[in-house]
Amino acid sequence: MIHSKNSLAIQIKQWGKELGFADVGITNSDLSDYEDDYFQWLANGYHGDMDYMQRHGTKRTRPTELEPNTVSIISVRLNYLDLNSESPFEQLHNDQQAYISRYALGKDYHKLLRKRLQALANKIAQEVPEFQYRAFTDSAPVLERPIAEKAGLGFTGKNSLIIHPRAGSWFFLGELYTNLTLPSDAPFTKQGCGPCTACIQECPTNAIMDNGVVDARRCISYLTIEFKGTIPLELRPLIGNRIYGCDDCQLVCPWNKFTQDTEEQAFKVTKSFNNLDNVTLLSLWQWDEQQFLKNLEGSPIRRIGYAQWVRNLAIAIGNSDSLPSHHALKSLQQQLGKINELIDNHISWAIQQHKKPLSPGHKHPKRPQKDTKDTPNQHSRQKPFHAPKYYLPYNMVK
Repeated sequence: MIHSKNSLAIQIKQWGKELGFADVGITNSDLSDYEDDYFQWLANGYHGDMDYMQRHGTKRTRPTELEPNTVSIISVRLNYLDLNSESPFEQLHNDQQAYISRYALGKDYHKLLRKRLQALANKIAQEVPEFQYRAFTDSAPVLERPIAEKAGLGFTGKNSLIIHPRAGSWFFLGELYTNLTLPSDAPFTKQGCGPCTACIQECPTNAIMDNGVVDARRCISYLTIEFKGTIPLELRPLIGNRIYGCDDCQLVCPWNKFTQDTEEQAFKVTKSFNNLDNVTLLSLWQWDEQQFLKNLEGSPIRRIGYAQWVRNLAIAIGNSDSLPSHHALKSLQQQLGKINELIDNHISWAIQQHKKPLSPGHKHPKRPQKDTKDTPNQHSRQKPFHAPKYYLPYNMVK
């Protein structure tokens, strides 16, 4: 039995690595330094329709209110990027293709990460009989990124994501709230972004409002995954061919050239998920609801539901310059009246994009400036994504 707190902390990290976690850190339950910024973010309305973030009050910023016996928090990260998948840049440049966030190309991470955390907890319990804990995988009011920063897993980047100088940001986070008194790891106290503003400049919708502050209402990941309503007209052309999430701020981050390939087979792109790293918009558009549920069984995409899936696809098809308009129109019109009025609104918008040809000399719209209220032409298209190759993970550079 391990008696020393220091030796137990070392052993916990060793167990975590053996279980497949890329890194394990430990911190205390004091998140007071992050509370003001969090509630200011809420006050600004940057959480959009995610009302649950307000309903939980201070449970997110005060771990002992969520789990009273919490003393130390074990924070873990798990790499998910499959470097053998099709190039995300090629998919973004081809507007007939469907772009899906890299984290969603394989199986849903929630169950896998929770099982892994449970296995780590079981090992600790064998050594510490009085051990109490609760595991979290993006499943409760937990301030996971500040916890990870305090636990030494990375710094908070300008895009608000946790970035590790030797591993980038392509990883999931998980936590064990525990009653153990363990030595805390040294936190990241300095941001490693320096003068770089690549993520701010590249964000298609200018959702990064300030250093580390993102307005979810403009974020494509929020709009295509969390938001159930009508996507604002001025944002639709800027979504491009992204039908589930957005990775632009990670794809241009210089730190991500150090990204390591995931060791988890569950996160690898497979035929069982229809090779979602290389799939056309119109092939996905042909799926009915039963096919959607069957083809995406075990995928995190399934949770948005079929209606939202169709809504997102309709916008992407409407944004495509290279799709033959007669083909796109026929496909879009076949779905009208099949789901609900909200979805028809987006399908009708997409139809209009293909009925009104682009004017001679058309140029892609620039991203909207934050200090104006001008909206891009509703009949213009998304500027193609571009990132210098030296921003790519070394293993992904062709």
